[in-house]
Amino acid sequence: MNNKKVRVRVHKKPKTKRIFQPAYDVLELLSIMKEHGERTLFSYFGKGRVLHDVTYAEFEKDVKATAAGLREAGLAGAKVAVIGETSPQWFAVYLAVLASGGVIIPMDRELAVEEIGRFLEWVSADAIAYAESFHEKFAEMRENHPTLRRFIPLTGEYEDDGRVVGLDSIIEKGRALVENGYNYPPVVDREKMAEMLFTSGTTGSSKCVMLSQKNIFSVATTAVETVDFFPDDVVVSVLPVHHTYELAISLAEMIYGMHICINDSLSHTLRNFKYFKPTALILVPLFIYTMHKKIWSEAKKQGKENKLKIGIIASGTMKAAGVDFRRRIFADVLDAFGGRLEKIICGGAPLDPLMIEAFENFGISIYEGYGITECSPLAAVTPYYARKYGSVGPAVPCCTARIDAVGENDYGYPEGEIQIKGDNVMIGYFDNEEANAEAFTEDGWFCTGDMGYMDRDGYIYITGRKKSVIVLENGKNVFPEEIEEYLSHLKGVGECVVVGRGNPGEKIDLVAIIYPDPEVFPEGTPEEEIRSALEREIGEMNKKLPTFKHVVKVELRDTEFEKTTSKKIKRHLVQ
Repeated sequence: MNNKKVRVRVHKKPKTKRIFQPAYDVLELLSIMKEHGERTLFSYFGKGRVLHDVTYAEFEKDVKATAAGLREAGLAGAKVAVIGETSPQWFAVYLAVLASGGVIIPMDRELAVEEIGRFLEWVSADAIAYAESFHEKFAEMRENHPTLRRFIPLTGEYEDDGRVVGLDSIIEKGRALVENGYNYPPVVDREKMAEMLFTSGTTGSSKCVMLSQKNIFSVATTAVETVDFFPDDVVVSVLPVHHTYELAISLAEMIYGMHICINDSLSHTLRNFKYFKPTALILVPLFIYTMHKKIWSEAKKQGKENKLKIGIIASGTMKAAGVDFRRRIFADVLDAFGGRLEKIICGGAPLDPLMIEAFENFGISIYEGYGITECSPLAAVTPYYARKYGSVGPAVPCCTARIDAVGENDYGYPEGEIQIKGDNVMIGYFDNEEANAEAFTEDGWFCTGDMGYMDRDGYIYITGRKKSVIVLENGKNVFPEEIEEYLSHLKGVGECVVVGRGNPGEKIDLVAIIYPDPEVFPEGTPEEEIRSALEREIGEMNKKLPTFKHVVKVELRDTEFEKTTSKKIKRHLVQ
């Protein structure tokens, strides 16, 4: 390795003592929740946006009654799917299925009903618990599905007719059983399958990830150990709850005893931030970019853009001298997010390091994490006490990472696929021997499919996806994600994807497919004007890049790219 160093900004802050009780299975989590007692666990809006609070003690009793009621309904140890928006009922079913010895199957609520039916037939699911809005949609499934024998609306009044039984009815019967001495069965094997998760795709291309309680709770506990959260923190839950990232952090928040406020609609997000006044958020990059754009657009609208820029310079100078007035200087900025926001965990996709610096200027710290569903999903996180901007940090305590090097990068570090081994790594893919063979090395390491490198301190840097790499005619590899990051800074670029055009063995051109920013190019702007402006910007960008990374053509699109529920562009659909 040569001596060339990666130029990164390292942001340091004092370590805080991590005080928590670890949970290595669902029963240990539920025991911790009982100890949290009358602390508020959930705040959520019911019908008519009436606010409801649920304490930890109340929720644990509901989980126990649900587990008992599931046994009464013949579903102890069963495979139970759950689908719908984030709610206490969703979490109650999730934990009760695990606590009763069953297998929980969180489902994406944006899937087509036919797709849901096929997925659940594939894994022989026994029952599905669902938000009331799905009841009519599942009418045909209730009549004809070959494996589902129980349908459980999470809210609403439904008597047990042998096929449909409301969650309220299950809990009511379960409470009677608890009064008569019901207790949770012991967790005999933490390594047994406890959760099934479908990767994005249709039933023909999707894989089903099998996780154990060891997988699930090793990640929840390691998140508590590595993230600078505290029991008195308040978080607004924004991301889809079926997503392993949101789910794992929610379990960690429960271990801490934090207050989780549930966002009832994306259109209400900023209003709910102001109402609940969170101290912490769990987000994907798209939300970070949206928040940043709102800060500056509001400043421009109010004629305060220059004042904001001057404030950043002034506060930076004072902070360097040991005086931190950021939260006072930028009170107007912070008020837009409730006034108390201090930290954001960001994951799900790569984040532009400039965003971390930008929010730090206002007094909001962003900690970037990295993972994949197959790793339950957390594999690395930037330490709050020593962040390196641009890195996702070292491997978390429950696992180890290595690089399967295929070469050396410009900094002199071996670069290749990131591989993981540890308690967070899945059991395997359900009913897919070929995929399992491809997913693991001969010595048992999981192949993430992400390319990157590690520096001398063990900090991981992601450079792209193995499958998306563009191999040029001269043998050089280009990661489109890198070029897309440069493009995202250009004026007028709303969204973009970089692809390689050309036949194998011939010249491959890098082409930028761009959805123009509608704020820069309002509806009715002539296409040639848009193209000309973007090509000028890209020409300037190209001057700063090696020739083989130059974008040589622009293709425009008039709609946003299709995205997953975690707001990642579905690259495989881009032609």
